[in-house]
Amino acid sequence: MIYKTLLIDDEPLAISRLKRLLAKFEDVFEVIDHANNGQEGVEKIESLKPDLIFLDIEMPIMNGFEMLSNLEHIPTVIFCTAFDQYAIQAFEENSLDYLLKPVEKERLQKTVDKLKNQASQKASGFEQIALQKLMEQLNPKKDLHSITVKSGDKILFVSLNEISHFQAEDKYVFLNTLDGKQYLTNHTITSLVEKLPSEFVRISRAAIIQSSRIQYMEKGFNGKFIIQLKDQKGTKLESGSSYSDNIKRLMEV
Repeated sequence: MIYKTLLIDDEPLAISRLKRLLAKFEDVFEVIDHANNGQEGVEKIESLKPDLIFLDIEMPIMNGFEMLSNLEHIPTVIFCTAFDQYAIQAFEENSLDYLLKPVEKERLQKTVDKLKNQASQKASGFEQIALQKLMEQLNPKKDLHSITVKSGDKILFVSLNEISHFQAEDKYVFLNTLDGKQYLTNHTITSLVEKLPSEFVRISRAAIIQSSRIQYMEKGFNGKFIIQLKDQKGTKLESGSSYSDNIKRLMEV
């Protein structure tokens, strides 16, 4: 299998070095493009649909983990990182490959061998679960009881128990309460995923719901689900096709 490959790194020298190394494995990698930061990475992944990405972690605008949390299309991910031993252990435990900078040809050969061995067993659903576990390990959630929002000149503390869901519209993210109120937040969907406890589940690129506020779910098209919430507005939200593992987790609760 030849993998359509996208390189994502904010260091031009790192991109150039990786291109030269991958050129030695033209029977495995076809480099179709590169991105200079996480935001550009999201755009190119969704438009080009690569099979595989080489991903840096520390980047401006949006780091590697934030970028992964914003994806609908989930490619195979190989990290290129200078992270410490704790992070490396997390990669190993979740069966995700990583390359320490500067990348060496001998180490890349091991990645190639691993890809060839796993080619017949490739499963994007497994990769999503592994990525989710990895990000949970590297970004442990802290105890959180409320979200602060502005209302006129006041700062309100909205209890998590009062929240039905969060929804992104254009560049804004709104907090929605069970009694039908809506507040603009200063958070992104990605940052909320990192902060909120496990009962809040991301169901699409644009929505996070509180699992205890689900009234029912019904199957939609292309593996998606329509989720009816128990809020005053009777909100219905559609899940994203690449968030099927989160939906399965909801149905197992």
